[in-house]
Amino acid sequence: MNLKELVERYLTAGGAFGKSVALGALGYSKEETQRIFNVVDEDYHISRFFHLRHDSGESFDINGFAQTHVSIDAEVQSIL
Repeated sequence: MNLKELVERYLTAGGAFGKSVALGALGYSKEETQRIFNVVDEDYHISRFFHLRHDSGESFDINGFAQTHVSIDAEVQSIL
């Protein structure tokens, strides 16, 4: 997984940092989305910038929790 590519896809789908974006809108397959966000969620240095939540829409299993959306803090740029 390339973190920079993930952030670019998020910005393309959401238009700006801090916006809630459906995980399915990032353009990865369901399996790939789950794999990527499992890795992100387990890494403190990355996960502190990512905020997953469960709302309406397609659900993804991220480390045992159903999640549908993500928002990313602009501060993620400090680790890109």
